[in-house]
Amino acid sequence: MQDFTALDGAILVDKPAGPTSHDVVDAIRRQFGIKKVGHCGTLDPNATGLLIIVLGRGTKLSERLMGDDKVYEGTIKFGEATDSYDCDGEITASLPVPMLTLDQLNEEAATFIGDQMQMPPMVSAIKKDGVPLYKLARKGIEVEREPRLIHIYNYRFTEYAEPLGKFRVACTKGTYIRSIAHDLGQKLGCGAHLTTLRRSASGKFDVADALPLDAILKLTTAELEKRVMPFLKLAANA
Repeated sequence: MQDFTALDGAILVDKPAGPTSHDVVDAIRRQFGIKKVGHCGTLDPNATGLLIIVLGRGTKLSERLMGDDKVYEGTIKFGEATDSYDCDGEITASLPVPMLTLDQLNEEAATFIGDQMQMPPMVSAIKKDGVPLYKLARKGIEVEREPRLIHIYNYRFTEYAEPLGKFRVACTKGTYIRSIAHDLGQKLGCGAHLTTLRRSASGKFDVADALPLDAILKLTTAELEKRVMPFLKLAANA
């Protein structure tokens, strides 16, 4: 069996807002000349936080790592619904926000905890007949989507100052946090959309141990090697 190299494993990236997850993969591949690079769980362009980047033979573990539970923190704006369920979309409804307290918000949030069937948003990378839904959405086409089983372990608001609420949610893979924001707004009758999102954990990995993307791209190959979690250690955590 071929020995593992220092670049077979994974690095933890703190993704900035702006680039896609694939942009991060491309930047690292180009900067360090690594042929095989992948990521373990897409973050929307405006989302920040933990992105596990697998390198070399570490890419063999991407599916296992992608299946881990996730923890997110973010902000929801009440009173406005958008077609993408986040701040990138067009406003589809603007309604007065009812008088809400933090306790009332958390009472509503608690109703989301547990198993549920979630309808993916039209603006998503899920494919219909080989075409990503977001490409259809851009043409004004809406198609039927299959709801997916997800599980919410915890969903709690930590701050609320109308119209913005800060929250933390722990959930299974494949959960659309912007769909949760949209659905909560529908339940409250005023509409809502996600304004910020940050992934703070994925499985056993935490964003506190990640390095910002711009800092990673300034490393030498030798410095990068010291940051790489080796394949065997990664496999033990997968």
